[in-house]
Amino acid sequence: MQKISKTDKEWQEQLAPEVYNVCRAHGTEAPFSGEYYDFKGDGVYSCTCCGQKLFDSQTKFNSGTGWPSFYESIDDEAVTEVKDTSHGMTRVEVLCSKCDAHLGHVFPDGPQPTGLRYCINSVCLDFEER
Repeated sequence: MQKISKTDKEWQEQLAPEVYNVCRAHGTEAPFSGEYYDFKGDGVYSCTCCGQKLFDSQTKFNSGTGWPSFYESIDDEAVTEVKDTSHGMTRVEVLCSKCDAHLGHVFPDGPQPTGLRYCINSVCLDFEER
């Protein structure tokens, strides 16, 4: 996979302001406000910045948090996980491995078989029906 590298200005020109704020400036959308938090379509979610496939709808579950939640990524190389100590807490940030877009965070309180909860901002995702 070839990494995508763009300047901040290039990302601002490409992305809508709310997408740029979350994906490039590490923001978040309000809970229960995103297009996909309660969406039940059958298909694949990809990165809105670069189109890389990230999550399969078969791994999506209702976590009650107000954000789309998945118990695993589509494959081991789809996302990158990094330690995040912002906002006075320690979490694990989830990034698109191809373009480094901020997607959300992963927590160890999800369902089996992984026990993980990838809590992802809807604005970071595009959906393609199967």
